[in-house]
Amino acid sequence: MTAPLSLGLHLLLGIAGGIAVGGGVIALFIVLDMVPRLAQLTSSYDKVHWYEGAMIGGSLLGTVSDFWNWRISAGPLVELGVGLFDGVFVGMLAAALTEVLNVLPILAKRLRMTHLLFGLLMAMVCGKVAGSLFDWFVYQQ
Repeated sequence: MTAPLSLGLHLLLGIAGGIAVGGGVIALFIVLDMVPRLAQLTSSYDKVHWYEGAMIGGSLLGTVSDFWNWRISAGPLVELGVGLFDGVFVGMLAAALTEVLNVLPILAKRLRMTHLLFGLLMAMVCGKVAGSLFDWFVYQQ
């Protein structure tokens, strides 16, 4: 039987884990060039610092809200807005990853389905939406 860890060791492990995960997320954003690509697509190169601040602030707020178990009961419209922003973030991340890796064109070419590339993309999107809806409405009950 091992002795319980001291509070100092718990804090050290928690901070080390947070730094490791945060560093991994930032490395993913850098590798995917999300901020420069977003600035390029929106023609807003002068707002890059706002994008970076929003990403850091959102990460910090999300971490704190999860750590302290914050709950917001502001009604379905606010939940819809938060869900929309979450979906935009996940969509941008998936699009950046797909763009960097060129997954869909390579997959379509190897399967000889280049003429069905749009349908393949829509099938993936619809599958993601269906899976999310199933998780929200059926699995979470």
